[in-house]
Amino acid sequence: MAWQGLAAEFLQVPAVTRVYTTACVLTTAAVQLELLSPFQLYFNPHLVFRKFQIWRLLTNFLFFGPLGFSFFFNMLFVFRYCRMLEEGSFRGRKADFVFMFLFGGVLMILLGFLGSLFFLGQALTAMLVYVWSRRSPQVRVNFFGLFTFQAPFLPWALMGFSMLLGNSILVDLLAPCTSQQACRLHISRPHLLKLVWGSTRVQGLLWDTSTTSWRMSFPTSLEARGCC
Repeated sequence: MAWQGLAAEFLQVPAVTRVYTTACVLTTAAVQLELLSPFQLYFNPHLVFRKFQIWRLLTNFLFFGPLGFSFFFNMLFVFRYCRMLEEGSFRGRKADFVFMFLFGGVLMILLGFLGSLFFLGQALTAMLVYVWSRRSPQVRVNFFGLFTFQAPFLPWALMGFSMLLGNSILVDLLAPCTSQQACRLHISRPHLLKLVWGSTRVQGLLWDTSTTSWRMSFPTSLEARGCC
């Protein structure tokens, strides 16, 4: 009965959050059990584009390091803020939420290539937190019971916490970069994307759906709504 209750609770989690969190946990478990090696997962442009190990474009977002405080800390934030976004700003728009994941992931890979980053899961988590904080400016956040502040300050508090742990803040800086570029690319320059997508009926439908959803999430007046 307990397992049935847990299964029912698990199935109530939105689909995108459930799939991504499960993939992260299973990947870490596979590495912990030595079924996989981190060397098979990390982002390596040479192996991706020369050896065609395309899976690395995905797996580098799924591994957060060995089991420990850092892993559980990241999983907590992935689950919490991914779920709040999917149940809030992206309610009923799973395709658009997946599109945000993909678009952010592509930008992070490009920036990660310039910064020689091998695992980008933490950067993706920071992006989710950043987007949620900008979409919930009036929400007050309690940070580990120590500080209480408005949601837009949360990404910077996490950056400071990361520095205290001795981690590089480069991955945390990718979050505002990717989120703001997504805003500008989808709103300020939609005509450029429309030329890329083409003019067929199917492509036009996809274009209208993605453009409408991003305008709802990030209105035209970015500064007026506090997006960037």
